[in-house]
Amino acid sequence: MSESHPLGHRARPLLQPHHDGSPLYAGTDAPGPGDTVSVRVRVPSVPGADARDARVVLRWVRDGEPVLREAVRDGDDDAGAWFTADLEVSNPVTSYRFVLVEGGRYRVLNAEGLHARDVSDAGDFLASSHAGPPGWVADQVAYQVFPDRFARSGVQRPLPDWALPAGWDDPVVHRGPDTPRQVYGGDLDGVAAHLDHVADLGATLLYLTPVFEGRSNHRYDARTFDRVDPLLGGDEALVRLVQAAHARGIRVVGDLTLNHTGDDHDWFRAAQADAGAPEAGYYTFHEHPHRYASWLGVPSLPKLDHRAPALRRALYEGPGSVVDRWLRAGLDGWRIDVANMTGRLGATDLAHDVARAVRGTMAPDRWLLAEHGHDAAPDLAGDGWHGTMDYAAFTRPVWTWLNGGGPQGPGLPHGLEYLGIPVPVPVLPATAAVATLREVRARAPWRAWTSSTLHLDSHDTPRFRTVAGGGTHGGVDREGHGRARHLVGLALQMTLPGVPSIFAGDELGLTGTDGEHSRTPFPWDRRGTWDDESLDAYRTWVDTRRAHVALRRGGLRFVDVGEDHLTFLREHADGTVLVHAARAPHGPVVLPAAALGVAGAAALEPLTPGTGAAADVGAGLVVLPADGPAAHAWRLP
Repeated sequence: MSESHPLGHRARPLLQPHHDGSPLYAGTDAPGPGDTVSVRVRVPSVPGADARDARVVLRWVRDGEPVLREAVRDGDDDAGAWFTADLEVSNPVTSYRFVLVEGGRYRVLNAEGLHARDVSDAGDFLASSHAGPPGWVADQVAYQVFPDRFARSGVQRPLPDWALPAGWDDPVVHRGPDTPRQVYGGDLDGVAAHLDHVADLGATLLYLTPVFEGRSNHRYDARTFDRVDPLLGGDEALVRLVQAAHARGIRVVGDLTLNHTGDDHDWFRAAQADAGAPEAGYYTFHEHPHRYASWLGVPSLPKLDHRAPALRRALYEGPGSVVDRWLRAGLDGWRIDVANMTGRLGATDLAHDVARAVRGTMAPDRWLLAEHGHDAAPDLAGDGWHGTMDYAAFTRPVWTWLNGGGPQGPGLPHGLEYLGIPVPVPVLPATAAVATLREVRARAPWRAWTSSTLHLDSHDTPRFRTVAGGGTHGGVDREGHGRARHLVGLALQMTLPGVPSIFAGDELGLTGTDGEHSRTPFPWDRRGTWDDESLDAYRTWVDTRRAHVALRRGGLRFVDVGEDHLTFLREHADGTVLVHAARAPHGPVVLPAAALGVAGAAALEPLTPGTGAAADVGAGLVVLPADGPAAHAWRLP
């Protein structure tokens, strides 16, 4: 981004050629095998380079050999010109890029951006001809619930021997051996009783962390996959919850661990008892019965061996498997825990085989989401996982840009590690955040990212309110010390491509310093402590996303990126939305109205309260607000 432009010293993405994998630019995000699709490039006109005179060549790789086809100009306006070429999706995943010559300059456009030189194929656009995700996924806003901490139904149930009872307002134990043993008594009927809150927020999908019986409050150490934990109300309570959610138009996604079980699981006990039992093949024993492979060396979580046909049939292959049974009970999809490690151990790598087999068992209208804490792109190009929890291209860059630090201010210690790395959360400019997003997302097809979830935080991380500067006490930041930056993050979560996933309590301003600390009981009986300004903002941004198809299904074109602000368009045939987010006050962002495709600021319709833009209409410019922390959105004609 070093080229000059008429409105400043930095080259702005708005004035650079653009393509992405959305239907507006790629014709469809679901081509079939052997299909030919029309792919389009928008080439802006800039002084010294009339877009109509540009040459654009499509380059794709067919059977390992590059194929070249000249694009034709099929339209132009005050903003520039459109060029179109036919792309043959001849392989299951076809990579492509564009070569452009404008005003004598040679440039390459791929999914990472525009380059003034040849670059590796690793960042090229990808068109997948595999079956796509369910059509409903891109329209969702998810709400994540950790069942033990959301709500009680009032039914008293005996606690198992491993559990330590806690009062609803007791502090969360988040360090030491009692961390997984603390039980608050939330259950599935309690979740069902509070679905009106989920619906009022505007969420349309409920994501439950595990409900199968385990020996911990988190239940990732399953004792069985055949029954819902009696502490949560049992199988019948899950059925009641799913029915109540569906009656409100809310889908429900379950959480399943395919990587490991608990050491008290029916299968593992049978495996240890008899080396000749079929279940012994479900695990990798180095020396039977007490030396075996486990998740990260934790003995209580023995790792499953997917080389065993009987395990695959029992767990995820075909009718009657665990995956199939609970989908038939009403679940709308699965989130797969530790998907990045599933089927992988030393020289064995069956991760894609597992993902493909799970997909084969699921109906086409069910969603398959993978947990992946880092770059998931290599696992997303095929016919396995539909998408991932997008920590790499969303959570991490957003944290580094909106890190509010501790009480002393931005960039100063708040004691938080950087998502598993034992260093403080860094403070980086928006240019770095956008570069990370583009680089990570370049490695997988567009539709994989629109089927991935966007998390400001989750049950495995500190609360974003604490990252943004809202304190570390594990309660509600009612005074709003980190509110402004938190709500800028919320705006990005609701306006970037992907499925926003709200961790229950974020909308109230809950804080937390690590994943366990963030599993805070929802303060239903302390309504006066809620941060109502945050709650209102969540409703507003969720409603805005749901009201505009461009925010759910549109392309992503960055307009202007600086240190303290980032500005982008979500483009769709049915409308375009301009989003401007800032972490601090910044210099004026002045945009050419013609390049935006508008006659002036009068054509910008504010979508959120307080949004406005000043513009020198006579000069054909749009001037965006320079306040911050703040986020604004407008609808373009």
